[in-house]
Amino acid sequence: MANKVQGVRGMNDVLPAEAQHWDFFESTVQRWLRAYGYQEIRMPILERTELFVRSIGEVTDIVEKEMYTFTDELNGEQLTLRPEGTASCVRAVIEHNLLYPGPQRLWYRGPMFRHERPQKGRYRQFHQVGVEALGYADPDIETEHILMCARLWRNLGLNGIRLELNSLGSAEGRATYRNRLVAYLEQHVDALDEDAQRRMHSNPLRVLDSKNPALQSLIAAAPRLADDLDDASARAFATLQDSLRAAGVEFSVNPRLVRGLDYYNGTVFEWVTDRLGAQGTVCAGGRYDGLIEQIGGKPAPACGFAMGVERLLALVVDGGAALPAAAADAYIVRQGDAAMVYAETVAEQLRDAGLSVILHCGGGSFKAQMKKADASGARYAVLLGDDEAQAGVLSVKALRVGQEQVRVSISEACEIINIR
Repeated sequence: MANKVQGVRGMNDVLPAEAQHWDFFESTVQRWLRAYGYQEIRMPILERTELFVRSIGEVTDIVEKEMYTFTDELNGEQLTLRPEGTASCVRAVIEHNLLYPGPQRLWYRGPMFRHERPQKGRYRQFHQVGVEALGYADPDIETEHILMCARLWRNLGLNGIRLELNSLGSAEGRATYRNRLVAYLEQHVDALDEDAQRRMHSNPLRVLDSKNPALQSLIAAAPRLADDLDDASARAFATLQDSLRAAGVEFSVNPRLVRGLDYYNGTVFEWVTDRLGAQGTVCAGGRYDGLIEQIGGKPAPACGFAMGVERLLALVVDGGAALPAAAADAYIVRQGDAAMVYAETVAEQLRDAGLSVILHCGGGSFKAQMKKADASGARYAVLLGDDEAQAGVLSVKALRVGQEQVRVSISEACEIINIR
C-alpha cells in the first residue's frame, strides 16, 4: 500500500461538521456588509512580490520572513501568495480606476498565506474578511468602521472583545518621534534582543510591537508617540473618541499600538480578546492615506480593517452560538422497481418547492434505509414503495416530532414539510 499523502502543515481542511459554522459566519457577514452599503470585490491570491514589498514595508516580519514567494519560470517574475488583502484591493482599485466616479466602500474575503510556525489561531493558510473605504478623509468613516465591528460582534453573539485605539499621526510627526525613540533605544541597546537591535535604526516603531516579555518594561517606559501628534491628527483622534463615547462604544487608548504594517497613518485600532491565548487580536485596521499614491495611484485617503475568520469562528463555537440546522428537510426511502424511478421525480418536485432533500442511494432494506434517514438529521422521511408509485402519492413520516404518518399527494407533502 502506498504511503498516504498528507496535507501541508498549517493549511487546514474544513470538514463538513465545521463547514456549517463557516456558512453561518459568511451569511451573517454578507447581511451585515449589505446593511452598510459595502460592495464585494474579489482579487487573485497571487500578486507581484513588489506590491507587498512597497506597501507592507521591506523591514517587516511579513516581508522578511513570512511570504510565500517564488520565481515564475516562464517570465522570471517574482510572485507571492498574498499575505494580506489591503494591498491587493488597492492595486485593483488603481488598475481599474474605481475611484474615478467617487469614493468606494468595498469588502473582500478569502485565504491569505504566511509562512509562520502553526499554532492555535495562527495558520499558514488563514482566511480574512476585509473592509476598505477609499476616498474618505474625515474621521466619521473610522467611526463607521468601529461601529460596524461592534454590530457584527452582537450579530454573532460574541462578548469579551475589547477595543484598543491609537493614532500614528502624520509622516512628519512620526519622523520626529522616530528620532526620539531611536535615541532612547540606543541608551538601552544592551537590553534589546537581537530582533530589536536589528530594527532599532531601520524600523524602530516595530520594536514597540515586540511580544518578547523581557522587553515589555523597556517598551512601557519608551517615549510616547502621542507627544508628537500634529494638531490635525490630534483633532481627528479626539473627534473619533467623542463619537465612540456618544455611541456607547467602550475603548481604551493604547499608546504602544502601532500595527505590523508600514502603510498605516493616523488612527489605528484592534479588537482583542483574552479567550484565544497568545493570538488575541481578532480584528484590526486603521487609516492608510498614503498607500494609494505609494503603489502608483493618484493621492487619496483610505482606511479599512480585516478580521481573522478562524479566530472569530473559534469564539463563535466556544460561545455556543445557536447555528441554523444543517440537516435536510426530507430523506426519501424507496423500495421496489417502480419506486426507484418514481423517487427521482418526487425528489425534484420537493426541491422545486424549496426543500432540501436527500434521496437514498445504494439499496438496502426498508429498515436499514430508515436508520439512515434518522441518522441524517432530516426532519421527515418520505416513504415510497411500488404502491405509492402507482397511485402517484407518497407517505410522510415525521422523524423529530410526534406526528402521525400520512399518505398524501406531492403538493400536500410540500405543505406539511414546509411547516417549520
